[in-house]
Amino acid sequence: MAASELVLLDFWASPFGQRCRIALAEKKLPYEYSEQELLGGKSDLLLRSNPVHAKVPVLLHHGNAICESLVILEYLDDAFPDTTPRLLPAADPYARARARFWADYVDKKVYPVGTRLWKLKGEEELHAAARAELVEALRTLDGELGDKRFFGGEFGLVDVALVPLMPWVYSFARYGGFSVEEECPRVAAWARRCMERDSVAGSLRSPEEIYDFIGLLRKHYGIVD
Repeated sequence: MAASELVLLDFWASPFGQRCRIALAEKKLPYEYSEQELLGGKSDLLLRSNPVHAKVPVLLHHGNAICESLVILEYLDDAFPDTTPRLLPAADPYARARARFWADYVDKKVYPVGTRLWKLKGEEELHAAARAELVEALRTLDGELGDKRFFGGEFGLVDVALVPLMPWVYSFARYGGFSVEEECPRVAAWARRCMERDSVAGSLRSPEEIYDFIGLLRKHYGIVD
């Protein structure tokens, strides 16, 4: 397969784009990477490809646009059924349903709640509420992981959904004033195991890089001078 068959519109710091990069690497699917500008003017290609949300990631497959990272992950399983590993177990509907549930939980409870922490301008009660909600979500994920090596037993959808958020989680923790290792030690250990995979190590940026990027976002949006 030629790389041009698949084109990923992405942004270097996007954890949602990193999900797609990890999945493509796991499946050994060649693709063309197209870095997008998100804080300035967005490209005509991005606006044409995702006119509803105008955001990354977008996967172009033979020119057809697939949007939203979790949709893209499932699409890769469907469009390339002979590639391994599968992100969702093919033979177990219940395991697929559980994986979808927890991937959705990650999207609703980790990134949006953590983002509230760095967007606040000293509102102590709102800050405390966001911190408590994020810690509760991380503890819930810690409990779901338990003693398993990966969330589904084997590396799969939930792992790919969550691991790119971990550099952001460490940054959220700095704004929230808590320790990831103390609040969710099993998830912290799981993240280190994930980093042993070439697909993950080659796709993620360090927590320090993400923390610096969040600092740029805070200036961009006028949260700090």
